[in-house]
Amino acid sequence: MPDPVRVIAVTSGKGGVGKTNISVNLAASLSLAGQRVMLMDADLGLANVDVLLGLEPHFDLQHVISGEKSLDEIIVQGPLGIHVVPASSGVEKMAELTSVEHASLIAAFSELKQPIDVLIVDTAAGIADGVVSFAKACQEVIVVVCDEPTSLTDAYALIKVLSMRHGIKQFQILANMVKDESQGLNLYEKLLNTTDRFLEVGLKYLGAVPFDEQLRQSVRAQKPVIEAYPRSPAATVLIGG
Repeated sequence: MPDPVRVIAVTSGKGGVGKTNISVNLAASLSLAGQRVMLMDADLGLANVDVLLGLEPHFDLQHVISGEKSLDEIIVQGPLGIHVVPASSGVEKMAELTSVEHASLIAAFSELKQPIDVLIVDTAAGIADGVVSFAKACQEVIVVVCDEPTSLTDAYALIKVLSMRHGIKQFQILANMVKDESQGLNLYEKLLNTTDRFLEVGLKYLGAVPFDEQLRQSVRAQKPVIEAYPRSPAATVLIGG
């Protein structure tokens, strides 16, 4: 029997913390390490994985939901061997799928013909139904935070909802856009102190990605930073992680 696919949700309590950039570069890093990686854009109404990777897909998840295409038919080849499942941007109905539609979308992955080792699910930010549905379907949940009070507050709210209402008890925390490792660790410890007081969950610190001008430049170039600037501070952490 083939090994089970490792399924990782990358999420955040609020937007603007660099979550999708983390998803893209995590996928690229794992692909460079020899894994067969698929990256699903699960921010269904405001998708931008394709933009970050300079892709122009002809079909996306709305065509799977409508029954026009199978999941295999919409997959596009991204850089560094990443297989990308694109979503829609500016399509309101995609942001308002029912829980049944989310479940059918998740179930479609079991029918994939494309062999993969890792599926990375880049969710929307916040605690909407779609975020919860996708997080519940994943074996691992990475929560991205940055050095803003609202980032930590909203990350706590997300963890609270996922743990108390949906039984998810293990979370991995990644600090992004920080000055240095100590600032990242400080953010993790603040969140850990709060969850330890009020929730029965386990948090694991994944590390800190530094604020890096070359990462911004890679976004403008529509490439993963580990491809465009492999020796940059952010790429060094992401490749090492």
